Amino acid sequence: MAPFETDDSTTAAEADDRHAGRRRAARYVVPVAVVGVAAATIGLVPALADSGDPDLPKISAQALIEKIAASDVEQLSGTVRISTDLGLPDLGGLESSLTSGAMDSGDGGSSADPSTKLTELASGTHTLRVAADGPDRQKLSLLESGSEYSVIHDGKDVWGYDSKSNEVYHATASDSAAAEKEQDVPATPKDMTEEALKAVDDTTSVTVDGTAQVAGRDAYRLVIKPKDSGSTVGQITVAVDSKTGLPLKFTLTPSSGGAAVIDAGFTQVSFAKPAASTFDFTPPKGAKVTEGETIEHGEKSAHDGHGKHEGAGAKPEEDLGKGLDGLKVIGEGWNSVATFDTGGEGMPSGSEAGGDIGGFLDSLGDKVTGKFGSGTVFSTRLVNALMTDDGKVYVGAVSKDALVKAANAG
Repeated sequence: MAPFETDDSTTAAEADDRHAGRRRAARYVVPVAVVGVAAATIGLVPALADSGDPDLPKISAQALIEKIAASDVEQLSGTVRISTDLGLPDLGGLESSLTSGAMDSGDGGSSADPSTKLTELASGTHTLRVAADGPDRQKLSLLESGSEYSVIHDGKDVWGYDSKSNEVYHATASDSAAAEKEQDVPATPKDMTEEALKAVDDTTSVTVDGTAQVAGRDAYRLVIKPKDSGSTVGQITVAVDSKTGLPLKFTLTPSSGGAAVIDAGFTQVSFAKPAASTFDFTPPKGAKVTEGETIEHGEKSAHDGHGKHEGAGAKPEEDLGKGLDGLKVIGEGWNSVATFDTGGEGMPSGSEAGGDIGGFLDSLGDKVTGKFGSGTVFSTRLVNALMTDDGKVYVGAVSKDALVKAANAG
């Protein structure tokens, strides 16, 4: 079947830009920020083997894309398994130390904050329970050994609850911070598919490659591939429900080969209306409740489950830098590279940082030079980032050589 090309010129890097613009990172944790960019770019997705190839009527790639766009599923519940392998180095406990340090630093952080908790999905295999009843009611629960973490959106309220620490995060959908967090919460492979389809332009091949069965439902297999070399993306395969048009499984394999970077799909799904009680939430007695940032002051406060305040006036977090306003894209399609100036001094050397962090920095990245001077490339199996010594950052789902080329041209 000939590739199908669309007029949608939105690139993968532009989709990354919208997420990256909301990310925050301090100078010494740029490698952790790269993980955050990767998680935001590729979303959250589960591992699931297909079981059989159903006999379905032929359909063109264009018609299947239109079927996805026309899907009006608003009510569902089910179980999703997520397996992510970005090829990140073993942090040897350093990442957890940095995270726990941030939580204990008195800045109002909470283990129940979705922007912190859901980054765990950037690696390993996880099981999720998901439910939705229209645009104003959704729930996602991350099942862990002996504990559970849930994000609940019910009307104007957005709750995060960590049963292990008995901590609660609360914000309202009318707050800008709450709206951002809600948008970052994944529910089904549909969210990832929509982002992938935004990258479909004349640099992309889109075909229908047979059928599959996912969670007991018949589906078509939509395959999305970059036409040109240089991208770290090999192909994206989406299993699309033949009746509803809902993406049931999302798999991203790298151009380098090997196991999928992301393999996501339902293991069980129902399109019946979930019980109203599914979205009910009241903070448990004695739970620490952290209120989300306010628009006016950017402050956070913590209080117990009965409304008694325990603390307030947390200092604002450091953002990526004033240069984000000047973010631009070099190149086109799958080989696009986003670049911005942090306004900083680049990455410190291991000897400058010292201690465990110094050793960590020395173990990461490749030193590179070019017309831009010198810098360090931090690599995963999907998203690579170059930070120059004068504080400029180049990020994309492209090879190291492509990043250096973009920096020389930029």
